[in-house]
Amino acid sequence: MVSLTRWMIGLAALVLLNGCEQQDAPPLDQQLYVWQRQWTEAHVTALSDSRTDFSTLRVLALQAFPQAGWSRARIDPMLLKRDGRPLIAVIRLDGQLSSLNQDEATTQIQQVISDWQAQGLSLAGVEIDHDAGNARLSAYREFLVHLRAILPASLPLSITALPAWLDSPELPGLLSTVDISVLQVHAVSDPRRGLFDPDQARHWVKAWSRITSKPFYLALPAYGVALLSSASGAPIVESEVSIERVGKRRELMADPQHLSQLGAQLRADPPAHLAGLIWFRLPLANDRRAWSLTTLRAVARGDELRSHLAFKVSADQGLYDIGIHNEGNLDSAWPERLTLAVRGCEGADALAGYALQQSPDLLTFTRLREGRIAAGGQRAIGWARCANIDQGASNVHP
Repeated sequence: MVSLTRWMIGLAALVLLNGCEQQDAPPLDQQLYVWQRQWTEAHVTALSDSRTDFSTLRVLALQAFPQAGWSRARIDPMLLKRDGRPLIAVIRLDGQLSSLNQDEATTQIQQVISDWQAQGLSLAGVEIDHDAGNARLSAYREFLVHLRAILPASLPLSITALPAWLDSPELPGLLSTVDISVLQVHAVSDPRRGLFDPDQARHWVKAWSRITSKPFYLALPAYGVALLSSASGAPIVESEVSIERVGKRRELMADPQHLSQLGAQLRADPPAHLAGLIWFRLPLANDRRAWSLTTLRAVARGDELRSHLAFKVSADQGLYDIGIHNEGNLDSAWPERLTLAVRGCEGADALAGYALQQSPDLLTFTRLREGRIAAGGQRAIGWARCANIDQGASNVHP
């Protein structure tokens, strides 16, 4: 009887221990896409400031387009060498290509790998980004089989994958040819419906985890786009590269709150085989359509998100420069209206993006167009020459 009791106690302890082990799931790996075609000095700070929170860099290396042909991204190899993080070269094969020339594509990929290695870069993998339609997945699988046979066996091969492939019977065979898949859940639908739907993303992730038996990552958005109208009615998408076109732009931005909630859910109940998250894209200081790195890091860490706009007023002999400062970790829209309690003003004016209404004791700045203030950033609103500005009686209205 005593031995049976001891056995039951031991069994209960084992169950409790296993339960703790299941709860203490390893944190999701966080990686970054570096997608700029032309590298600048801004990459120095962006890479340095991102090292703590993002383990791996997936860097755009080579692109193929239907008319333009092949082109390489102009990376900074010395900067990548100093960075030291694992490096995956991404090959973008446009989905509108009429067909994939296996030999030509393989030659181009081998050459870029060889050139990167000659510059002292050690690759941790190659990723193929090809938006193939379901009808072409069989041909795409044949290309991947051919490429896998050519690449060194020690070099992992991954692919960017689309949720639409879930409907194809070719998908299991396609996934069997690569080591890792990266499921992209942003910018996969009509852009007029938005960049990202968190509920749809959760559905796709669960479905993908049931089909694949290999590790997969989730590619998530940390950026925005603008939609321009066209004669055909289909929107023209403007992203990190400006389009020389006159017309009204409808700005769309992935919501950090939605992505933060999704991250929390995935950490609490990770789907089978999910290895981590890859954020598109590394934000540069001058990238007006990307989250700030401060916001991206906060979302990746699972920090509570908040923006707090405060006046930033500096005076020099009665001349006041008026601005706002975002003291939170969440990027914020420009406030719709700002009111400043003033006395004895001789003159005042608003800067671009705002209009000014002035009365003897109040300056009111009203937003004329939309814009964002990065977390930790600031923006000038206007100026005033006054005897006094009472910041305590002034307000920022969302």
